[in-house]
Amino acid sequence: MSSVIVVGGGAAGMMTAVAAGRRGHRVTLLEKNEKLGKKIYITGKGRCNFTNACDVEQLFGAVVSNPKFLYSAIYGFDNSMTMEFFREMGMPWKGERGNRVFPVSDHSSDVIAALTREMQHLKVKVQLHCEVKELLINNEREIKGVRLANGKKMTADAVVVATGGISYPSTGSTGDGYRFARNCGHKVTELFPSLVPMEVKEWYAKELQGLSLKNIEIHITDGKKKLYDEFGEMLFTHYGVTGPVILSASSIVGKTLEKKELVLHIDLKPALTE
Repeated sequence: MSSVIVVGGGAAGMMTAVAAGRRGHRVTLLEKNEKLGKKIYITGKGRCNFTNACDVEQLFGAVVSNPKFLYSAIYGFDNSMTMEFFREMGMPWKGERGNRVFPVSDHSSDVIAALTREMQHLKVKVQLHCEVKELLINNEREIKGVRLANGKKMTADAVVVATGGISYPSTGSTGDGYRFARNCGHKVTELFPSLVPMEVKEWYAKELQGLSLKNIEIHITDGKKKLYDEFGEMLFTHYGVTGPVILSASSIVGKTLEKKELVLHIDLKPALTE
């Protein structure tokens, strides 16, 4: 039996812990937050659309950059396997418009609860308020464990880094994984926003906070240059806009932001509001 340390208690970290536990490994999951799945709680407006029930080939069309890189990962554990994974753990789900899949309860906490139950069943040791500062590397080749923020060292036969990106620091996504990668000698490519809400300058955005628009079409342009067109749903927030079409657009728009501020025109054609 090998010992495995998983760094990060989000969706990827918990699923990794479950996978390793099911293979008979002795697993310890380290999470610097006060609870597991902090970002899951706010996913899908608190409902967590954890996968999409479309044909697996369609998934690659939604990948903005280098979809071929994900071929082996997605075919190794595709969306149908993801749905079955949660069904087996006692979490019923439902499909909605656009093939989006949610817990039947409409509560993202059910996703976290299912993963937590399975980790408990597999005797995964979970340590909260446990921040990893660096990976312990032997001879610049083998990772032998981690060093915590309090200076304590933990050794293991394998370490899996599942710390997420840097898009939502308040949930714990502060870019730790990029730092670990650099310290291991890897080159980290330029970072840009992806799957994030957008801020707008107009004063009325705050006044429209909470307004949800369905069946709308957005057009984002940079001057005369068209950047993005999409049909779907969006929501006004206290600082701008969010929702499925906006999050998808951010993956495209983020690559074009050479300046801190860029004027974008969003043309909305709402068919239904709620």
